[in-house]
Amino acid sequence: MTHPSDTGTAPVLALRDVSKSFGAVRALRDVSLELFPGEVHALAGENGAGKSTLIKTLAGVHRPDAGQVLLDGAPVVFHGPGDARAAGIAVIYQEPTLFPDLSIAENIFMGRRPRRALGRIDHRATRDATAALMRRLGVALDPDRPARGLSIADQQIVEIAKALSFDARVLIMDEPTAALTGSEVARLFGVVRTLREQGAAVLFISHRLEEIFRICTRVTTLRDGGRIASEPLAGMTEDDLVRRMVGRDLDELYPKQEVSPGEVALSVRRLTREGVFTDVSFEVRRGEIVGLAGLVGAGRTEVARAIFGVDRWDAGEVTVDGKPLVNGAPSTAMAAGLALVPEDRRAQGLVMDMSIERNIGLTGLRRTVRAGLMDRGAERSRSLDWAVRLQVKYARIADAVSTLSGGNQQKVVLAKWLATGPKVLIVDEPTRGIDVGTKAEVHRLLSELAADGVAVLMISSDLPEVLGMADRVLVMHEGRLTAEIDRTDATEETVMAAATGRAAA
Repeated sequence: MTHPSDTGTAPVLALRDVSKSFGAVRALRDVSLELFPGEVHALAGENGAGKSTLIKTLAGVHRPDAGQVLLDGAPVVFHGPGDARAAGIAVIYQEPTLFPDLSIAENIFMGRRPRRALGRIDHRATRDATAALMRRLGVALDPDRPARGLSIADQQIVEIAKALSFDARVLIMDEPTAALTGSEVARLFGVVRTLREQGAAVLFISHRLEEIFRICTRVTTLRDGGRIASEPLAGMTEDDLVRRMVGRDLDELYPKQEVSPGEVALSVRRLTREGVFTDVSFEVRRGEIVGLAGLVGAGRTEVARAIFGVDRWDAGEVTVDGKPLVNGAPSTAMAAGLALVPEDRRAQGLVMDMSIERNIGLTGLRRTVRAGLMDRGAERSRSLDWAVRLQVKYARIADAVSTLSGGNQQKVVLAKWLATGPKVLIVDEPTRGIDVGTKAEVHRLLSELAADGVAVLMISSDLPEVLGMADRVLVMHEGRLTAEIDRTDATEETVMAAATGRAAA
C-alpha cells in the first residue's frame, strides 16, 4: 500500500524534535511525529512513555519547551485548546463529558446553534445539521435524544460528530475502546474507516495491540519520553511491537535480596467487585515480594483498596495469617497487620499542611496518647527514628511535609505505615514520580523488609521495577488475573503479553 508521503502528500499535523519537561522529569525528548490525511496512525508505549504529554501538546494543552508543532508544514503555536480546535484538531477521550440534560444536537452545537432572524435559535436547523453528521458517520442516533443514559460508545460518537461540526481534520482518539463491548468496538472502527476515507488524519492510542493491527497502518512507539520508531505495521508482529515498547535492560537499581519464602501471610480468595474486578485469587508469603502488573485500568489499585477495606467487595475472602478480614473495615485490616501505601501519596497518603512528624505519627496515635493527652515527645521520638531509618532528607522534623521533594514525601508515607510493624505491606506505584537515586533507596528498603519477613505486594506499572524486585509476578487484564509468572520465567515480553490479553508465545 502506497503511503501518502511517497506521493508527495504533506502531513496535516506534525511534531518536529519536540521536548517537554515537568520539573526534573523529561516527559518528551526530541520527539517527531507526522500525521497524514487519510491515515490511521497508532501511538504505542508503556505507561509513562510520554503518550499523554504528546497528545496534550498536539491538543494545545501543553506548549513544547523545544521543537515545533507544524500545521500543513508551517510552524504554529497553540496558546490553548481553543487554538488547536480552531486549527481542526479534536481529541476524543475514553470517557466523554457531555451535558446530560441536553439533547445530542444541543451538545454538538453548544454555543454555536443556528439562529433565525431576530436571534432566535433555529431548532430545526440544529436537528438537521446533527442528522447530517450522523449520516456522514453511518450511525443512527436521534438528534433529540437526551445525552443522559447514552452508552459510552454513543457518547463517543456524539463527540466525534461534534469534532466534525468544527471541520476537524485531525482526530486524536485516546483509549476509545477501553469501556466498549465487542460490537461497540466494531461500530467505532467502522466510523474510523469512514473518517479515513473522507480524508481525516486519525491518531489512535490503545493498549490493546490487536486493535492497533486491526485499524492502523503505521505506528509510532515511545519509550521513556523518546521516539523509538515510526514505521509501517505491515510485516510487523505484536511481539515486534512489544519489544519496541519495553526494550530496556535491568541494572543495579534493583538490589533484590534472595529470601526463602515463609508461611502464607496474605490470602485472597475469589475476590470480586462487580464491574471492577472478578474472581481474583492469590497468596503472598512472608519474605516474598509479589509484583502486581498490568496496564492502567486493569483493576490493580481497586483490588488493593478492597483488600485493605477502603472499598467493599461483593464476593470472596481475604485472610491475614489465616484470619478473615472484615469487609470494608480498614481499622480491622490495620489491627490484623496490613498496611497500604497508596498510589496518590499527596491526596491519600499525606496531610500536606501537617508537619513531617505528625504525618509519620498518624498511624500510631493510640501508642502516643497518655491519659487522653497526646505525648508529643513520644510522637517526635518515634517519627525521628523512622525518618532516620528511611533516610528522609529535611531541614526540620516540624516542617510541613509539603516542603519535601516527591521522593522524600514517599519515604514519609512508607515511614508512617512501617511504624505500625506490618505483617503485610501493599505498595501501589512505590516509585512513581521520584528520581532514580531515590528509586534505588525505596527498592533497597522493600528488599530489606522482605528479608525481615514482611510479605510485600507491589503494584507497579514500571516493568523493569517489577522484574527486578518481584519473586513472582501476577498480571491483571481488564479486571481479571491472567497470569502468574515465576521470577525466573518473567520477561518484559511475557508480562506485556499477559497485560494486553495475549497468551505468551
